[in-house]
Amino acid sequence: MLNKQARSLNIRGKIALGYIVILVMLGLFLIIVSNRITDLEKETVYLSDHDIKIHELTYQIEKNVLDMETGQRGYALTGNNTYLEPFNDGLSEWDVNYSKLKPLIADNPEQVQNLDNIKADIEKWVTVAGQYVVNLKKNGRDAEVAAFFQDDSGKIIIDSIRTQSDYFRDKERALTSERIKSLKNGNHKLINTMYILWALVALLAYLITHLLSSSIVRPLQQVIQAINSIAAGGNMSERIKVRTLDEVYDLGEATNGLLDKVQQDQWSAEQLAKMSLILQETTDLSVMCQIFMNKLSKIFEIQYSAIYVLNHEEEVYKRMYAYAGSSDKDASFGADRIQPGEGLVGQSALDKSVKFIENLPEDYISINSGLGRTAPRFAVIAPVIFENKTLAVLEIASLTKWAPYHLKLLEELLKTMSVSLNSVITRSEIQSLYHDSQVMNEELQVQSEELQVQSEELQVQAEELQNHTNELLVLNRELEIQKSVAENAAVELDRYNKQLELSSRYKSEFLANMSHELRTPLNSMLILSQLLIENRSNTLSEEELGYVSVIHSSGSDLLAMINDILDFSKVEAGKMQVEMDAVNLTELPALLTGYFDKTAAKRSLEFSVQVEEDVPDLFFTDEMRMHQILRNLLSNAFKFTEHGFVQVKISCAENPFAVQDYQQERMLAFAVIDSGIGISEANRELVFEAFRQADGTTARKYGGTGLGLSISLQLARLLGGHITLQSEEGKGSTFTLYLPYLQEETDIPLIPLGALSPVAAASEQASALNEKIMFEKEHRKLHGRTVLIVDDDSRNIFALQNGLAPYDMNILTAQTGFECLQIVREQPEVDIVLLDIMMPNLDGYDTLSIIREELLLTELPIIAVSAKTMKEDREKCLAAGATDFMSKPVILQDVVTRMCRLIRPAEG
Repeated sequence: MLNKQARSLNIRGKIALGYIVILVMLGLFLIIVSNRITDLEKETVYLSDHDIKIHELTYQIEKNVLDMETGQRGYALTGNNTYLEPFNDGLSEWDVNYSKLKPLIADNPEQVQNLDNIKADIEKWVTVAGQYVVNLKKNGRDAEVAAFFQDDSGKIIIDSIRTQSDYFRDKERALTSERIKSLKNGNHKLINTMYILWALVALLAYLITHLLSSSIVRPLQQVIQAINSIAAGGNMSERIKVRTLDEVYDLGEATNGLLDKVQQDQWSAEQLAKMSLILQETTDLSVMCQIFMNKLSKIFEIQYSAIYVLNHEEEVYKRMYAYAGSSDKDASFGADRIQPGEGLVGQSALDKSVKFIENLPEDYISINSGLGRTAPRFAVIAPVIFENKTLAVLEIASLTKWAPYHLKLLEELLKTMSVSLNSVITRSEIQSLYHDSQVMNEELQVQSEELQVQSEELQVQAEELQNHTNELLVLNRELEIQKSVAENAAVELDRYNKQLELSSRYKSEFLANMSHELRTPLNSMLILSQLLIENRSNTLSEEELGYVSVIHSSGSDLLAMINDILDFSKVEAGKMQVEMDAVNLTELPALLTGYFDKTAAKRSLEFSVQVEEDVPDLFFTDEMRMHQILRNLLSNAFKFTEHGFVQVKISCAENPFAVQDYQQERMLAFAVIDSGIGISEANRELVFEAFRQADGTTARKYGGTGLGLSISLQLARLLGGHITLQSEEGKGSTFTLYLPYLQEETDIPLIPLGALSPVAAASEQASALNEKIMFEKEHRKLHGRTVLIVDDDSRNIFALQNGLAPYDMNILTAQTGFECLQIVREQPEVDIVLLDIMMPNLDGYDTLSIIREELLLTELPIIAVSAKTMKEDREKCLAAGATDFMSKPVILQDVVTRMCRLIRPAEG
């Protein structure tokens, strides 16, 4: 390393070299200015040409007037229409020439006024003389024509036009001469001035070089030494001290300010990360409020605070927790329940705005301790807002006023709290609603059973009455009464059955609506989190990518929970349909390996798929439902296995359920074996019940809704099969799926074995190359094409816009059906439309009908996008005119693939 003296001389040399470069640049600048002077002389010539153009247009306008006058006179004398040609040509051309001339003189108000006077005279002549005489002649009023030429008032106007045109041209000639003379004088002065300036700058640069090299180096070394000291020690609390009051002092102060800002930002980021992590781990509302307020008190040194949470049933904000306050509902800590708009807390909830209060009075509230009490000086009232709805309001009192970065951190913490609070409230509401639905179903079922018992008792009584025919006359009236009672009971039973059916339908509609409401925000969240994971701009750190990955994973888990609940609802309602088709079992090992290889590697488990030799290559079943069952069983196995292996064995087996109504003697057995925690004998039957796991602790430790195995069992029964369980606690479990071995004839061609395992055969390098080639093909097809995104949720529009940005498409957006129709009418270049179905006022179905039937755009590709996933929803969209259908949340790659398939090739 160079010593300090050598480094100082090096800096001085660089500064001197910089000023020498300045001198060279000034010399070059002088040459450039000289060349510019020559260019200015050329511009003078241009000005002359400009004026010549003005003269030409002036003469041309005057010629047009003369042509109109000649044509008028010729037609008035002869009545021959050929004389009208110069009149009509002049009538159309003079206005064109006027339009060309006026912009050329727009910078000269006097000439503009002269030109406007000429225009006014021309228009006057056309009105009172030219067109007037022509019209008289056309109407055969020759006497009036002759009388007009006796006076000939038009000649006076023509003479005025000539005079004004001459005056106009004289003015332009004078202006041209003045411009040329002024430009030449300016050029000579500019050259002399530049030479003088060059000499002065050269002298000044020398003096500056000498002075700066002496005055900057020494203070700058002090600043560098201070910065190196801070950098070497890593102590963010040390600051630079500069004694000189110059730019180096400003540098030191700026560096100190930067250190303050970095230290503050680092502290804020740490507090925000800790708060987010704590809130994510909390599922109880009251506990969450307590943890949040206690954490805030430590971050901001708060002495008094309270949080009021919205009660949706009563539409009132109830105090959920008070920090450093009394737990009793006394007047010393304010109101326990606050209506929207009531007081500052209620008004803050209504306005959705933060309120700052300074210089609080002594009797506002007292901050108490064991030794004494005092009044706060500063208060903040802040709402917790999620999707433009105030979920809670915080009131904070402090002895000291916060710094600006404290308020910014509070805003970020409130956003984090709003997401967590909404998640807890939503989860609680869903559980409550589902519990109510289950209770109602159980009550209706009990009532139905009671009525059934009553009906059976009445039937027995009727049989006994029939056996006592000898007492028929005596008991006839009693029998009629019993019959009436039985009929009423039957009616009551039918009414309760209808109530049960109505309850089931309400539950299905509730689950479908909840699916729509949850899938809509999930759509934008999953797309945007996927885009952030891709880190296209390389602006996210590894830690931030980890946060985004957690968000995407959580959203995917929530989507899986929604799908499980919907499948369970379909099974319960008897609406789950199966589609039998040929399934090639040689493909199954590669598919299962592709699904779970990464999971096995992540959990350090051995994973394998074995197919026995006697297993056929082809059999008939619903392939999608079979895959769903196997994925559920494997997911369950991986979730409850921490060490060891997970294995799949596929074999042929005798039907173990021959005593039941299964007609197939041979079955295909798909055994999923794991070395996990196992299941006790007492809990084996519980695992197949909805919303149940082996015990409550597994649900908390391993997560899940408890629907997977219940749905799998129902699906297996729909396919004509069954699921068995063999397990021993602490030694693993074996779930076996039995499916009928169906061998119906089919015309479906068999696919060669080698073509069925791309997942197992492709290496990571080939996969990456294929993805790159696929992107290039898709980019080539979508580049420059126009897509219209229609969605009433701006978050989904924002997500799709960012997701399609790399394909360089022209992206149009609309938030209502009416905006969509307007864009489609006005911009025929739209190549494809992504249309949301559930929109207010004009929904997607009506929009589709108008586009197809009224606008007659039958060939325009339209992909319907809906959060409703029932089969009838897809069929309804296709019937309304949609080209394709996608359910929310959409997968971006799936959107791109379908767009490439539907967009027609560009013409030409």
